[in-house]
Amino acid sequence: MAEVPTLSLPENPKLVANITHFARALRKAGLNVGTGRVMDAVKAVTAVGFTSRRDFYWTLHACFVSRPEERAVFAQVFRLYWRDPRFLEHMMAAMLPAIRGVQEERSAKPAEKRAAEALLQGQLPDDLPQDAPEGEEIKIDATMTLSAEERLKTLDFEQMSTDEIAKAKRMLARLTLPIKPLKTRRHLPSPQGARADWRRTMRGACRTGGEIHRIARTRRAERFPNLVVLCDISGSMSQYSRMVLHFLHALINAREAHRRGRGRWAQVHGFTFGTRLTNLTRHLRQRDVDAALAAAGAEAQDWQGGTRIGACLHAFNRDWSRRVMGQGAVVVLVSDGLDREYPVDLAREMQRLQRSAKRLIWLNPLLRWDGFAPRAQGIQAMLPHVDSFRAGHNIASLEDLASVLSRPEDTGEKARLMALMQSTEAQEFLS
Repeated sequence: MAEVPTLSLPENPKLVANITHFARALRKAGLNVGTGRVMDAVKAVTAVGFTSRRDFYWTLHACFVSRPEERAVFAQVFRLYWRDPRFLEHMMAAMLPAIRGVQEERSAKPAEKRAAEALLQGQLPDDLPQDAPEGEEIKIDATMTLSAEERLKTLDFEQMSTDEIAKAKRMLARLTLPIKPLKTRRHLPSPQGARADWRRTMRGACRTGGEIHRIARTRRAERFPNLVVLCDISGSMSQYSRMVLHFLHALINAREAHRRGRGRWAQVHGFTFGTRLTNLTRHLRQRDVDAALAAAGAEAQDWQGGTRIGACLHAFNRDWSRRVMGQGAVVVLVSDGLDREYPVDLAREMQRLQRSAKRLIWLNPLLRWDGFAPRAQGIQAMLPHVDSFRAGHNIASLEDLASVLSRPEDTGEKARLMALMQSTEAQEFLS
């Protein structure tokens, strides 16, 4: 739960005007705030009163926040808007984190950039002084600095502003996953093949009176595997799952890459799960990404709801596994692993999924934290049954999938976390 900021309220506030401007900032930051909610907020504040900071905060929170993931955005906009003594400094830190000397350097909190962007409306860079004081020279050392695109690759999806999210979506649309083809048992004619085709050689000799002019050769035929993406769309994964679906749309519609033979997959299938499993492959095949995601959102009725990973994996293994997992499919599971159901059932379904797939890769946004430990029962049940366990919170982590797919021995953080789980279990047993 968000903490109520210790702010000093104005002595004679313009109630309606301030709440209206505050609602506009919330709407610009991404909250679904309309005229009706503004009127309800004015009536609620009038009824509750304007003397207690805590009552004022939670009154507006009850009127404007309707989803759990909107709490962080509301808290940041509230702190920056309602008379924060360091109002300008906080917004400058969120919008221009590269400026030095304004305050202590720190990384932006979740939703802080969107809150500052909504309040400033893109006017902050123009308000900064452009000329240095007379007799003072400003020197900027650009050594070892990153470009805007490189910085965006390592930025957490949850900390991106609306403009950065739009740029990240365009970058995801250009990403491909190069994959090595699989060797099959079949052979194809090839002059440079390593294996001699004696049948075809003898048939050719029959046409020349029994003389063998050349030995026909063959090579092993190759084929590309299927790619299956299972994406968690629960409330805690909403921002990450949207970006993954943009990436999945780019993979499904990468016809130019298919034509050139780079990163070609036989078929790409996309599924979402929250409280139920939904197949979005047909909708994501539309060329327009906005239309594809709008249709996908209408199809997935459990968006930003609860999480039933075990039941959804059971539905996938029962209804879709044989259809899309044939002939060595690669499965990418995107989830935080926070499940409320029985861990025994989840472990059984994960084991079946791993046996059906050529490779099972788990992308978990929680792995971005340095002190991450597999304490949740769902993570402990799923971790032993994956081939690679990696972070999935930014563009760079999605780009790393290419190296993971090309190196079967890459297990990511699985070995370290499995050793940590075993040591923890041993300590609990001894105690």
